[in-house]
Amino acid sequence: MKFPGRFTSGVLMLLSSCAALAQSELDVRIKPSNDELKANIEGYIGSLGDRDEEALLRFSRGAEEQARKAAQALGYYQPQIDSEVKGGEKPRLTLKIDPGEPIHLRNVTVRIDGPAASLKSFRKPPPELLKPGAVLNHGHYEDAKRLIQNQASRFGFFSGYFASQKLLVDPRAGVADVELIYNSGPRYALGKVTFEGDTPFDEDLLQRMVPFKAGAPYDSELIAELNQALQSSGYFEGVRVDAAPTASKDDVIPVAVKLDTRKPRTMGLGLGYSTDVGPRIKANWTRHWVNPQGDSYGWEAEVSAPRQNVGVFYDIPLDPPLTDKLRWAAGYQYEEIADTDSVSKLLTLGPEWHSKLPSGWQRVVSLKWQREEYTLGDDSGLSTLLMPGVSYSYLKSDNRIDPHNGYRLTFETKVAKEGLGSDTNLLYGTALVKGLTTVFDKHRFLGRVQVGGSATNGYKSVPPSLRFFAGGDQSVRGYDYQSLSPENSEGDRIGGRYMIAGSVEYQYSIAEKWRVATFIDQGNSFNTLELPNLKTGVGIGVRWVSPVGPIRLDLAHAMDDDGGIRLHFSMGPEL
Repeated sequence: MKFPGRFTSGVLMLLSSCAALAQSELDVRIKPSNDELKANIEGYIGSLGDRDEEALLRFSRGAEEQARKAAQALGYYQPQIDSEVKGGEKPRLTLKIDPGEPIHLRNVTVRIDGPAASLKSFRKPPPELLKPGAVLNHGHYEDAKRLIQNQASRFGFFSGYFASQKLLVDPRAGVADVELIYNSGPRYALGKVTFEGDTPFDEDLLQRMVPFKAGAPYDSELIAELNQALQSSGYFEGVRVDAAPTASKDDVIPVAVKLDTRKPRTMGLGLGYSTDVGPRIKANWTRHWVNPQGDSYGWEAEVSAPRQNVGVFYDIPLDPPLTDKLRWAAGYQYEEIADTDSVSKLLTLGPEWHSKLPSGWQRVVSLKWQREEYTLGDDSGLSTLLMPGVSYSYLKSDNRIDPHNGYRLTFETKVAKEGLGSDTNLLYGTALVKGLTTVFDKHRFLGRVQVGGSATNGYKSVPPSLRFFAGGDQSVRGYDYQSLSPENSEGDRIGGRYMIAGSVEYQYSIAEKWRVATFIDQGNSFNTLELPNLKTGVGIGVRWVSPVGPIRLDLAHAMDDDGGIRLHFSMGPEL
């Protein structure tokens, strides 16, 4: 078969261009083997591109010099380097290297002079970075310098300088001496914070968001905290904090903040689903600021088959305004209880004082008036209670959306006194402990314990919202929502005085966003503390880590009563 000459020449040109574009290879051979040195030399030399044999020959001397510098960076000052070039389809440059004996550190002096020397939080380079007897590593020497300079920048020693920075190498003797002496100079201070921009807020409110006082020693973390505080206040869509050392006067740095106020109103709408309540719709509307003092108000509502509620609130920021507030709240809820004809119509009203304690605990002190009309089995009534209460919660987590380690603690108690706005005596309390730990990246262990109890002299007068039920996605899987409860003579579930529920779960990561799980749940609600009859559910599940948190699909088997298999679906963070 014959081909036209033009076609043949085109093929030859294509083949020749492909050969020219073939990548050259670098082969670094170190004896004795040294992976760190090999990687450093390859990094110094970089890609050889599409050099042919002749170009590699010209390049080889430069490559030897690059390899020598790479070796010196790791303390090898007398390496023996030979190069060899081979042609062919993939030209190759081979470097054969005998690194020789490395340089060891002999005398090491690292010292901080000036006010920084007495500052405990000013971290010196760790001793293992530069210590007598260690192999010289230029990277460690530069890291030590950089750490000192970064610490000086963080803590405001902007006039600091190295009075001495020496690295003296004696290749013949095989030793090196290091001397790093840093004179910190004075520590700068933070001046008064000034705010710019068209904002409707009082200067007093803005200043109460500042996490430091004028004259405080400079710390870049304080500047970051100020920026974060303003961003998280809910008042602004843009925040720019400027604290430039070059603008300092008498070692005091002015802090200027440029603010862009957000739109005053937002509205949200969300759809959800869980096997406890089925499909649900949530909506909310918020007026983020009402007046120069930063007050806000809004409403939120949820609609599902068994439960519908709406709540309104008015918030007054306290001091500090980012964590402490006085909330006036009111709400109405209609709920069908335990998948029966029992219903509750609940109206609540009262103030709440929200605060964050220095220990990190969140505290809410409340005084709630509630009026509840209910039908619970063959009991019906109208309950009125005025209950002071307090709750504490604490969350430690390494990630808000999908934590790997952490725990949550929640405690709540409230009380009612007959004759003081209440028609019965009641002491009510609940506690929740949840924990999560991850081992070897893929193995996750979760634990949960919930308890609740009440004491009263007239239990029939206690409304459903203050009785206890168990069962469901967040309680004992394998059983229907609120199905674990004492029953009356007609078989209606009427809730108990006490409740306990616990869970142990193991998860294994099978992919970046996917996990399989197995679990055991146990719990019940009851009216006596004498040997409560706990119900058990076991099962398996799958987890997908979505942008809003894990989505959980579980298949659970109820081990008690009539048994059976139940599908559970829920979503949200696991702590």
